[in-house]
Amino acid sequence: MGTQISGIIPKKEIEFKDLKGKKIGIDAFNMIYQFLSTIRQYDGTPLKDSKGRITSHLSGLFYRNINFFLEGILPIWVFDGKPPEMKEAERKNRKERKEEATRKYEAAKEKKDIEAMGRYAKQTVKITDEIINQSKKLLGFMGLPVIQAPSEGEAQAAFLAKSRDVYAVASQDFDSLLFGAPYLIRNLGLSRKRKTSSGVYIPVEIELIDLENVLTSLRIDYEQLICLGILVGTDYNPGGIFQIGQKKALDIVRKKKTPVEIFEFVEWILKQRTSELDFDWHKIFQIFKKPDVKKTYSIEFKKLDEKKVKEFLCKEHDFSESRVENALKKLKEFKKKQSQADLEKFF
Repeated sequence: MGTQISGIIPKKEIEFKDLKGKKIGIDAFNMIYQFLSTIRQYDGTPLKDSKGRITSHLSGLFYRNINFFLEGILPIWVFDGKPPEMKEAERKNRKERKEEATRKYEAAKEKKDIEAMGRYAKQTVKITDEIINQSKKLLGFMGLPVIQAPSEGEAQAAFLAKSRDVYAVASQDFDSLLFGAPYLIRNLGLSRKRKTSSGVYIPVEIELIDLENVLTSLRIDYEQLICLGILVGTDYNPGGIFQIGQKKALDIVRKKKTPVEIFEFVEWILKQRTSELDFDWHKIFQIFKKPDVKKTYSIEFKKLDEKKVKEFLCKEHDFSESRVENALKKLKEFKKKQSQADLEKFF
């Protein structure tokens, strides 16, 4: 879910050409979740091979990375590790929402309501160990760097960006900013439109969010931004503080300045409501300020192994051989043109 602060965050629309030649830290779970949610059959069920194994994520990973290559983008895939204990409440909420969606899907299936089936099926998405292992295997065959975070993938990707090993973090969630990522990229996909739950298509543009610009525009510092996120709600305190939305939270952090002052004031507000803070803000603040990350890692791009990619996708998971070969052919032709252009520049 992530923290919901989109309404007050300044964003800049960019194009793929603006990212050419740049390394991007991909929040792997976030993007794989998108693939599992959107790459589906007409009734909402995911793509599967002849053995009944889900392959939506493999399709998304293969074709998205091919297009990243063609656009000159260098993706580094960062995977989640063990989530912080404080995330347990959100994990429980997600599980309950998925169970409810599953019940609604089955009811829609009995009524043969295809539209409802599609809507509820997407809400049952779960990233399993098998999906994670398959994803890493394919990325390895494609020669792409994979970094396994000890805890939150977003935090690890933000650390890569702060260390200047990548230019930005690609994720749909704003948590990357709370983890200190200097740049966040949203909507890093090929589709320029998205279908809403009501069935209406809306335009989608790639967004670049500059942390320094965010802080300047909102007239707050980094610690105040973390506090703002906590007030609105994070994965570690879902829902945040009742009746405190983005704008009110911004007003509070501007006036009270330091984390201690901010939460003393919030506790005073809650006391007037005969309520109290039901989470430890200190612990959540430290998760964002000093996250558990791996500080030693290797980022190495290797040559794509065409044979292994085709064996894995076509022979093992029943992908169309002609489609896979066409995608690989585009990549080879692109590389050939690039080499020729480099030679021409040299001479």
